[in-house]
Formats: sequence, structure tokens, C-alpha cells
Amino acid sequence: MSDRILVLVRHGQSEWNLKNLFTGWRDPDLTEQGVAEAKRAGALLKAEGLKFDVAFTSLLSRAQRTLSLVLGEMGQAGVETLASQALNERDYGDLSGLNKDDARAKWGEEQVHVWRRSYDIPPPGGESLRDTVARTLPYYNQEILPRVLRGETTIVTAHGNSLRALIMVLEKLSPEGIMKREVLTGVPMVYRMRADSTVEDRRDLAV
Repeated sequence: MSDRILVLVRHGQSEWNLKNLFTGWRDPDLTEQGVAEAKRAGALLKAEGLKFDVAFTSLLSRAQRTLSLVLGEMGQAGVETLASQALNERDYGDLSGLNKDDARAKWGEEQVHVWRRSYDIPPPGGESLRDTVARTLPYYNQEILPRVLRGETTIVTAHGNSLRALIMVLEKLSPEGIMKREVLTGVPMVYRMRADSTVEDRRDLAV
């Protein structure tokens, strides 16, 4: 097996996840459950014997706090950490802050489903997943992937849709395939990669 390791972790449950609100670029904190999920992710990664050389995260506090809790649980709090807006969650525009059931009542279940699950149709004032890929993927290619390929063990804590952008490339998924891919909060996804950047192995760490 190679030693080119990339770990992706979606932030732990946030207060707005719990309240069933569209979050996007809004900045709620983690719930108690979210804190527990982040610590459990750290414990699982520690049990794997991983030692990170570099960490990447978004500008949003739920992802940053998740990373801090993961690294703290591993005894690796001093890891070099880089934060970028490129890894922020998809911007839900006019839906941000709305309860998902209220949004369905206002625009109709079919329309809200299209905004949530289509690849290239954005909600009003927001981003589609294609838009999210367009800002996340260049950052991955320029900043994250080169360090993985140099053999630096790398962790990225981010969000459901910004991580989908990376997963789409790593797992060679179609636009239809990536929209069906669930990304659970606080579950580390460990990728081992070949020198040509293709994935050799992937495992999800769960209790």
C-alpha cells in the first residue's frame, strides 16, 4: 500500500442541522452531538495510527471546530492548518436560514428537491453543486493534491457539498452519481492514493 493518504471529514452535527435549516455560508456552531462526533472521528483516526502533516478546512467555524476537536483527540493539535473559502459549504442563497419544510411549503416540494438534488440548477441567489465544484476543485488540485502526492498525510474537514466536489473526482462519479452520495457527519473517509493521483483504496471509519 502507498503512504499517500487523504482523509475527508464532514463537520459534526451543527445547530442548524438539528433544526432542519438550510445552512450554506451561515455560521452556526456544533451541537453537543456534533462535538461528540468530532471527538469520535479523532479517536477512530488515532486508532488507525495516522499522523497528519497538514490540515485543510473552510472559513466556517463548524468545520474549523471539528478539525480542532479531531486533532486534539489525536494529540496532534500543532498540525499546520490552512483555511480557505474554496472549501466552504455550497451557498444556498435565499434558502439560507429557512426551515426545509417551510421552503417546501413556499416553493413546492418538487422545486426544492430540484434545488437540493440537481447538479447544475442553483437556488435563487445561491450556488449549484456544479458552481461549488468550480471553486473547490481548483483549490484541491493546486493546494491539497500536491501535498498528498508528496507523501504528506493530509486531512480535510469541510462540508457535505464541498466534500462531494472532491469525492466526485476521487471516485470518478457522474453528476447523477455524486448527488446520490451521502456524506455523513463526523465519519472519516480514508483514501490511499497512487502516484498518478488515482485512488488505490477507500475506507469509511465508523464505530
